[in-house]
Amino acid sequence: MTAPISSIADQNRETKVKSELRLLPRPFWAVALKRIFDLVGAAFGLILLSPLLLIIAALIKAQDRGPVFHRRKVLGPNGPFEALKFRSMHPAADAILQADASLRESFSQNFKLRNDPRITEIGSFLRKHSLDELPQLVNVLRGQMSLVGPRMITADELSKYGEYQRLLLSIKPGLTGYWQVNGRQNVAYAHRVEMDMYYIQHWSLRLDFRILFQTPWVVLKGEGAV
Repeated sequence: MTAPISSIADQNRETKVKSELRLLPRPFWAVALKRIFDLVGAAFGLILLSPLLLIIAALIKAQDRGPVFHRRKVLGPNGPFEALKFRSMHPAADAILQADASLRESFSQNFKLRNDPRITEIGSFLRKHSLDELPQLVNVLRGQMSLVGPRMITADELSKYGEYQRLLLSIKPGLTGYWQVNGRQNVAYAHRVEMDMYYIQHWSLRLDFRILFQTPWVVLKGEGAV
């Protein structure tokens, strides 16, 4: 019987990522199938979820009349791009962070904040259930992201990956991924790096399907979200 992803993560937690990690060759047919699946899945998802997307957009706009979307500049194999998200923070979020030295210190550790004062009431719900990330289906259609992949990171986070930076940027970031179904925010940043490397080294279409199957249950429980 194939071990569940969570048990694999537990085993992997005990093993350090080795320095000789490298991108293993992938069959052309597997890469092509992954892209086709991304296109079909993202298009179907946008059509199926369009009523929900419109409701979320209306709620965000009615909340404070601020912008509906947040464009986060992140890194991918072809360079930086803007990942779309539903806005979950106050319009003055940057000013709130800059005004509090302790918040900036906490943010620099994991690039996340627990009990983040910048997050709106609606934004808190969206984040808990990962609904703020649904607009990234557009990024998948554009070929900037995959339905499943390693974590999406900013340029400031790249140094956290040390010698594995090039390996991380060899693969498109995912709307969901190995890390998301194995702890989300409940694991240290160093272990997130290990899980990204594990995914890259063990990638297969079968693993992608297993992650996609687990994602809805993790999202519905809202565990490990910030």
